[in-house]
Amino acid sequence: MRYEEMVIEGRNAVLEAFRSGKTIDKLFVLDGCQDGPIKSILREARKQDTVVNYVSRERLDQMSESRKHQGAIAYAAAYDYAQVEDILQRAEQKGEPPFLILLDGIEDPHNLGAIIRTANLAGAHGVVIPKRRAAGLTAAVAKASAGAINYTPVAKVTNLSATIKELKKKGVWFVCADMGGDSMYELDLKGPIGLVVGGEGEGASRLVKENCDFAAAIPMAGEIDSLNASVATGVLAYEIVRQRLGMAVH
Repeated sequence: MRYEEMVIEGRNAVLEAFRSGKTIDKLFVLDGCQDGPIKSILREARKQDTVVNYVSRERLDQMSESRKHQGAIAYAAAYDYAQVEDILQRAEQKGEPPFLILLDGIEDPHNLGAIIRTANLAGAHGVVIPKRRAAGLTAAVAKASAGAINYTPVAKVTNLSATIKELKKKGVWFVCADMGGDSMYELDLKGPIGLVVGGEGEGASRLVKENCDFAAAIPMAGEIDSLNASVATGVLAYEIVRQRLGMAVH
């Protein structure tokens, strides 16, 4: 399947994209520009809670394909985002305890796509990403997901920590991938669960970690001390699958 990138350039085009209901992942506007059309664009961006980046003319020129950006470039999502509630309803419809994968700081589109693919194969009901410090549903993500993006809902939230707190009220508990945690083989990973994975290097943010119930470490035997984020997600997701299957058998 061929996916088209959706890069929108020019004030009128960007404003029309917002008003037509397109989901805009990121908006780039000329720093310091406050004329009427730009103010209208920013007003629409606030309604959608879109991430706005104020950048130099040089940066916009580098990003522009048409060279006619007029101080505004928007990146529209290649796929629609779901709501977190949609993910919970999916679990309910399947008669299964919710299994969500929450990503904090995954900015590489290939990693995000690979994680969506893993989520689908492991039976996770959906993926949750934050609006900032995160790759969006671009064509590159769709391609890397190998079609899984068509079947696994992805929700985008303003505040990951607040989302975790809300889901806790609904009975979901959370385990965070962290090399300083307990071995994943020593943890009970059954029941309604959210698996939290941070970006490579920094991992999940301090606040997100603090809101999780447990930290899970993947046993390492080699000379290096970390796995690629998408691989780590796969290892932990399938330990959850193993335990769920064990629960079903016994």
